[in-house]
Amino acid sequence: MDHRAQIITVSDKGSRGERVDSSGPALKKMMETQGFIVNEVIVVPDEANMIADAIRYAVDDRKMDVVITTGGTGLSPRDVTPEATRMVIDRDLPGFAEVMRSESYKITPHAIISRAVCGIRGSSMIINLPGSERAAIENLGFVIKAIPHALAKLQGDPADCGT
Repeated sequence: MDHRAQIITVSDKGSRGERVDSSGPALKKMMETQGFIVNEVIVVPDEANMIADAIRYAVDDRKMDVVITTGGTGLSPRDVTPEATRMVIDRDLPGFAEVMRSESYKITPHAIISRAVCGIRGSSMIINLPGSERAAIENLGFVIKAIPHALAKLQGDPADCGT
């Protein structure tokens, strides 16, 4: 497959070394088992400009095909990952977020408070995931099989989309 991915954990406490990030490494392992080449996991605080800069750097400078964020998608005042993502995407990719919320709702009614955003920047995908390891893995699991096809289309594959 040779698709390159970056995991960005969004956490004030994690960025200060006050909490060990378990979501980022778990997502890295999951992506690697699906054939993605994953960069190191980076941790940034819940600051919209810093999150947006990290996404831009991963896509524009590092040329990552997929950027996965984990954390900052809830309702707390410091949860600004969706806003940061909207600052940098060119187009929305709503089906991914819709499926994640819908499938998560089957597990917990709290899933409907997720504000996760998915979108496209250039020829790369950005996917917001929840911050808890369990929820992040579950949500990525709902959409991971669609990522290679989406990337192929995004990166110019002219073949018709089959069923």
